[in-house]
Formats: sequence, structure tokens, C-alpha cells
Amino acid sequence: MVVVYKIDRLSRSLADFAKLVEVFDRNGVTFVSVTQSFNTTTSMGRLTLNILLSFAHFEREVTAERIRDKVAASRKKGMRMGGVPPYGYRVENRKLMVDEGHAAHVRWIFARFLEIGSCTELAREVGARGIRTPRGNRIDKKYIYRLLNNRAFIGEAVHKGDSYLGEHDAVIDRETWHRVHTILQESPRKRAARTRSDTPALLKGLLYGPDGAAFSPTHTRKGGKLYRYYVSQTVLKHGAGSCPVARVPAGKIEAAVIDQLRAVFRQAEIVAGTWKAARAQVDDLAEADARAALQQLDPLWGELFPAEQARIVALLVERIEIGTDGLNVRLRVDGLSGLVQEMRADKRAAA
Repeated sequence: MVVVYKIDRLSRSLADFAKLVEVFDRNGVTFVSVTQSFNTTTSMGRLTLNILLSFAHFEREVTAERIRDKVAASRKKGMRMGGVPPYGYRVENRKLMVDEGHAAHVRWIFARFLEIGSCTELAREVGARGIRTPRGNRIDKKYIYRLLNNRAFIGEAVHKGDSYLGEHDAVIDRETWHRVHTILQESPRKRAARTRSDTPALLKGLLYGPDGAAFSPTHTRKGGKLYRYYVSQTVLKHGAGSCPVARVPAGKIEAAVIDQLRAVFRQAEIVAGTWKAARAQVDDLAEADARAALQQLDPLWGELFPAEQARIVALLVERIEIGTDGLNVRLRVDGLSGLVQEMRADKRAAA
């Protein structure tokens, strides 16, 4: 036997109730209401049951309409109606308040998107910085796209596609919002192509041939595939045969230089020299801190945005000389110390 206080406590939907009664009948279960006594085996009893259920169903729909109207009216006033607060806000006394720690991340994400115009690349940079959701999850490009489209950051409350002035403070100014959405309105393919074209070559301005002439980045396409090279200025000016090393594949030489840099980060004498150079600028820098900073860069290198990789290479490398028998990479000791100071400052800011 299933016992309820009133019939509408079992269900307020006519369709659901009919399905439940069928289940009861198949299993020999009796349905009883404590406060409503009638016999469902007679036609009058079944009519009474259907009338009561119809009123319960009507009351359910009216209540739902009243709640929807209340929510809509409250949202038009800019009030918060529950749910998970947007990233960069916290809830106090049922109102959204700016959380300055996370709000700073939101402002950086908007500003960085204006610079690179790519949610995919921005997600990589966010991951490299260790920024995560309030629940500790990784921030991917879908999360960033939703974040960039959340009008709560400009102080608005949204309900069913309509936007109203909210009670909370804005995190992003409207000029930044409009500039971001001007970029978002473009085709993602066009934005990705522009991002790739704006990305500098990793060794631009650093590579020199055996005759002292600089190498310039270039590329060609064959069969829809892109091939990148560094070409000697001597060859460009005087033609083939004017330099013993005319051109080199960009991918191979960049990988070779990066491998040498990674090996440098692990060498004790380099760490010691970097620490001594950095101490001239930072008195409280311990050798262990310098070693930790250089070792930290090695596993994170692959997660860095290409433009950031190019900046670090330019900071660390003074000159790369290429000959017929190999490479000679000349480092900047002051560049290593500067990089250590940057990473130390970023670590303190994150903490």
C-alpha cells in the first residue's frame, strides 16, 4: 500500500499519475489518501479523483508561471536570482561582490585576448600561468569563450537573451568589451590565420652564416603544406652559390637551439653564473631560487605561446652562428638573470 497525505502529494501531473496507477495495478499495490476518502472502484470515485488531479495540475502550472514572472521581474531590476556566481565574483547577502583576486585574472584574459585574438592560444597561456576555475578545474578555450561573452562582467543581468542593468559592479569597462566582441564577430579561421601570421619566427635577428650575413625567415607552400626556412641574406642578394650555407629548415634549427637552451638550464656552472649576475639586481636571491626558476622553465616550454618563446629566446641568446660543421650559440648571462627575476616575480604574484 502507498499512503499519502493528499493525492497531489504523489504527483501534480495527470500523465505521470496515470502511469503510476498502471504500475500500482500491475503489482497489486493499493493507493490511499489519508485526508481524501473515496472509492476509485466506482465511476463517481474515479471522476472525483480526476477532478482533484486536474485542480492539482492547474495549481502546479499557475505556481510555475508565478515563479517565472517573479524571476523575470527581479532580473529586470538587476537582482541576482541564485546559481553559480561568475568567475571574478563572490556572493554576499545574496548579492554579487567583486572578488579582486579572480577579477584581476578576468581583466588579464580580456586584455590578452585583444593582443592575440585566439581563445586556443589564450587557453595555453592561462594554463601556463596556473589559472584555474574556482573549483580547481583546468580552463579550456570553451570556458574562455563563455567568459568573454558573459555580460555580467560589464555590470549587466541577463534573462532569456535580454540584458538589464545589474546591481553589481562591473569588472570590465564597456570599451574593452566592445573591442573584444568586434574581434569575436570575425571568423575563427581568419583570426587563427592572423594570429599565425603575427607570430614572429623564433630565431629572427639572431641567426648568422659563416660569412657574417644574417639569415631571414621565409616560407613556401607545396601541395597545401607550409615549409619554413631561414635564408642567407647573401644568397638573397647575390644568388645561389654565394654562401656555403644557403638555407636551413626552420623546424630543425629551432629544435636544435631549444635543445641547447634546455641543456643550459640544467648545468650547475650556468646556474651559479646566473645567480651571481642576478644578485647584482636582487640581494635576497638564493642560488636555490635561481636553480628552481631555470628548472621550472624546461617542462613549461612546450606550453608557452610561440610569441613568448621568441621573446625568451631573444632574451637568452645573443647570437647564433651557423657553419658547415654545426652551430655556435652565444648566450646572454644578463638575459638569464633577467629571466630568473621575471619568473621569481611571477611566482610571488601567483602566490
